[in-house]
Amino acid sequence: MNAFVARVLVSLGLSFAGLGCSTSPGSPFTSGRQPHQIPGAKHAGEGPVWDRRSGCLYYVGDDRISRIAKNGRERVVRSPVKGANGLLLDHEGRLIACEAGNRRVTRTEKDGRITVLAEFYQGKRFNSPNDLSIDSSGRVYFTDPRYGKRDTIELFGDDGSPVEGVYRIDGPGKVVRILGRGAVDRPNGVLVSPDQRHIYVADNNNDAGGTRKLWRFDLDENGAANPKSRRLIFDWKTSRGPDGLKMDSGNRIYVAAGLNRDNPPNETANPYKGGIYVFSEKGVRLDFIAIPQDEVTNCAFGDADLKTLYVTAGGSLWRIRVTEPGRVTF
Repeated sequence: MNAFVARVLVSLGLSFAGLGCSTSPGSPFTSGRQPHQIPGAKHAGEGPVWDRRSGCLYYVGDDRISRIAKNGRERVVRSPVKGANGLLLDHEGRLIACEAGNRRVTRTEKDGRITVLAEFYQGKRFNSPNDLSIDSSGRVYFTDPRYGKRDTIELFGDDGSPVEGVYRIDGPGKVVRILGRGAVDRPNGVLVSPDQRHIYVADNNNDAGGTRKLWRFDLDENGAANPKSRRLIFDWKTSRGPDGLKMDSGNRIYVAAGLNRDNPPNETANPYKGGIYVFSEKGVRLDFIAIPQDEVTNCAFGDADLKTLYVTAGGSLWRIRVTEPGRVTF
């Protein structure tokens, strides 16, 4: 099978099984490789991030931040952290967390103190900060959707509609909205490209008829996004939309998305099952690895060679080896 035909098959969501090929050209997975569950991770709901200093993986779940060591032992790092979600290690190795339940973004200093980086925008509280990314200058980008009850939303547009936006933190309390209504619907995962020319946003509205798309926007040197530059990378249609995303050193994008069992009336298991979807930076779908546990929420690269992809799904943690190391922030 030539590379062009293979790419067409993958873009159409067709399997390579029975065609004498189990992975597509450009795939980071070797033939036959399958994910394995890590039994010691009991609170791995979201936000995986690898710490190269300690060789530990941080994640969140059950209103706490935990980490698991090489020996498989899980230890609580912070608790309680109401609605803890996305995590990030900044360039100094400090842990930054989206505290969705507390409606803020915080940084844990090396002495254990908690610095609030973002809690208000123009005097209004955020909805529920969800996920994070960082650029080479240390500017932090985060998404602010609202899932579930919406009666406490404070951020509204001029037309009175709730704003679920993407923001940039230039310093504690210094917050700029870079994408709002019209550009994104309900942003979830977020990723700044290595060259900082683009920002990828997982737009995942799980209401009936909601957006389930991965977008790419242009970024300028000041960290401002251009809403008019929006480009569609992939559409999960009626399945569960994109959640967390990461990038490897070959600039492939790994996206947690899809669903294995219908979630009526809003989400379906078809046409896209739950797992990790891999794309080129231009949006060519390269491969898919199924994760049997719903919901597949996020992923992160780890281990000494950064060639293990860790995946959080339904409060469980999975791992699979890849052929090229991932990108990490610290």
